[in-house]
Amino acid sequence: MSHHIAAKQGDIAETVLLPGDPLRAKFVAETFLEEPFCYTDIRNMLGFTGTYKGKRISVQGTGMGQPSLAIYGYELIQSYQAKNLIRIGSCGALNKTLKLRDIIIAMGACTDGSMNRITFNGQDYAAIADFSLLQLAYEKAVGSSIATRIGNVLATDRFYGDDLEALKPWTDHQVLAVEMESNVLYTLAARYGARALSILTVSDSLVTNENLPARQRESSFEDMARLALDVAVEA
Repeated sequence: MSHHIAAKQGDIAETVLLPGDPLRAKFVAETFLEEPFCYTDIRNMLGFTGTYKGKRISVQGTGMGQPSLAIYGYELIQSYQAKNLIRIGSCGALNKTLKLRDIIIAMGACTDGSMNRITFNGQDYAAIADFSLLQLAYEKAVGSSIATRIGNVLATDRFYGDDLEALKPWTDHQVLAVEMESNVLYTLAARYGARALSILTVSDSLVTNENLPARQRESSFEDMARLALDVAVEA
């Protein structure tokens, strides 16, 4: 049992999908899993376990931002022996070729945050996905005719920022999109011997200023969820 999840031992599967929004965790569990049950509702950060294509899988909300994900990721690995953590989240496109609802598989995750620099005494750490999960996700996407982009993303600590010029160094170096969690997820997995991958759906564009309404962000990411679940089945 951990402070922020407090599930019973055995309630959480070795493979866990990680949406930031707990309502997205509920949506995925109720839409895709067979016989799902809620193993935690502490702080309304919902977590569920069920089966998908015969494989036991959990879905745990993590909240917004890297500190929040770090809490749930740490407890899942250290207290509940999770082996595979697959983030399913939204992102903002930094590349004009990306459209709303496009899917990105994050090969690496940059950051403007300080968590890794604290850990590495002011030095930079290259936070990358687990290759076996990334390769599996790519193969599943191709097999399902789901168009994906693979590349670098930026995990930022600021949701609101009015200085778009500050993003130019990232776009100049081909960073595809901005989100808020993947860097610390990859770092945690590396530190504690788990595997991690972020699969992201474009919910808005910082290039065109298009965006999906909040309610559509909860339930319109079916392709991403199916792709993550298909990866989870073989993880």
